[in-house]
Amino acid sequence: MNEIYLYKRNTGEYNFIMAYPAVEEFALSSLGYMWLFKLADELNGINASKISTDKIDINKNSIDALAFSLSFDFDFMGVFEILEKLEIPFYKRDRGEGCPLIFSGGPVISTNPIPYEAFFDFMIIGDGEEIFLNVLNILKKRLPKQETLDELSKLEGVYIEGKQVNKTTVNLKNVIYTPILSENSYFKNTFIIELSRGCMNRCAFCTASYLNLPYRYNDYTKIIDAIELGLKHTNKIALLGAQISAHPEFNKIMKFLRDKIENGENIELGISSLRTDAVNPELVQTLVLGGQKHSTIAIEAASERLRKLINKNLKEQQILNAVRICRENGLKGLKIYSMIGIPTETDKDIDEFIELAKKIKSQNKGFNIEFSFSTFVPKPNTPMQWAMREDTKSLEAKQKYLEKNLNKLGMASKFSSPKWDSWQTVLSRGDKDISKLLVEVYKKGGKIGAYKSAAKELMIDVSNYLGEYRQDEPLPWDVINIEPRKELLINELNRLKKYSVSE
Repeated sequence: MNEIYLYKRNTGEYNFIMAYPAVEEFALSSLGYMWLFKLADELNGINASKISTDKIDINKNSIDALAFSLSFDFDFMGVFEILEKLEIPFYKRDRGEGCPLIFSGGPVISTNPIPYEAFFDFMIIGDGEEIFLNVLNILKKRLPKQETLDELSKLEGVYIEGKQVNKTTVNLKNVIYTPILSENSYFKNTFIIELSRGCMNRCAFCTASYLNLPYRYNDYTKIIDAIELGLKHTNKIALLGAQISAHPEFNKIMKFLRDKIENGENIELGISSLRTDAVNPELVQTLVLGGQKHSTIAIEAASERLRKLINKNLKEQQILNAVRICRENGLKGLKIYSMIGIPTETDKDIDEFIELAKKIKSQNKGFNIEFSFSTFVPKPNTPMQWAMREDTKSLEAKQKYLEKNLNKLGMASKFSSPKWDSWQTVLSRGDKDISKLLVEVYKKGGKIGAYKSAAKELMIDVSNYLGEYRQDEPLPWDVINIEPRKELLINELNRLKKYSVSE
């Protein structure tokens, strides 16, 4: 059997579809999407089904409501693909009373819903697990469409075009974990457990940190109960959270798992990323005992000045210590995530990557190191949301320089595409005009050239989304009431600006 359900399914007359805008293997590994499907599937009166771009085995004429989860800016391609296969018009204005209600949520929507309001009847902003159930209970009343929307508009966290919305934030009462184990998942038969949500570090560019404030963590006993549940069905356990090592009982959780492994239990243990300044021998040894051979750390910049500018308060010695501890305690290699194009970055800052790589190389002979570089994308609801996006040609030149010099040191490096990251900036900071762009890009096939062609045809000046924003100008995503408010983001940005120039 490909799927093991770890809960009791329910049924009903209301046909509700959870759609994931990518292939099934990614859908099955998306913890938030799968947990919301579980909530719908358990709810009395709801007949829940899940679909993805490569698996749509439902009767399109029997759909009452269709929900999408958008985790990445380019997920709109999958949304349109599914709507097209179901023969549902893209624009909500073209859908009549007999058409299903179509809504969405997820990090992309919670960050900036404006580019998507032309397509969705309503959107969920913020943590979804509580408001989602309230939404479903209204939907299954089967009121006329406008009456349903009127009811929904009274819920905190539901965004309907033209209205202000409060982002919802929940206390973590229940541990979220993989509710359906599957061989078809990207993380095959892996039981993923959310230890915490949010991050106290507040890196100035990071949506994951600011969107999920305040930092919250799950109860230790409930985490252990979840682990025990998972181990009844699989030996693959993964711990999830932007800052899981900040959990006050993280070491106790790791000891619990280590004791099980040392007592002969076959557990494959995974942690997606290690917090650089929290790496310790016991943690690495436990991961190695659990079969992990490689891990990742994020340093964001090699220059201490730039790390201070983005509020990544790491010392170089902490980075070197983390690499050493990983090598000495059994890992075979480490991927180091970083970023170029941070505002005020200079050639000297780029050269510091090479100098850091030399130190890492000389101190860790035979240890496999790979640098992985993204480019800076100014994201809504962060202190860096007003910053300018660096020119693509300039970023490409930096990438070639780094690749050449790291290669000389015998170190592997990978880079995100500055062209794609540039379009990600446009989508992230999008306004109502971007809705038309999304549709045209989809119609043109979604390749990189489709964006430029669509923007030209629609006479959209892309540079408006890439430049520096004034702090006193209204922003599309101001429709969201979110903590910290804009004034506090401005204060934080101004605090960090003292590191804009070399000391």
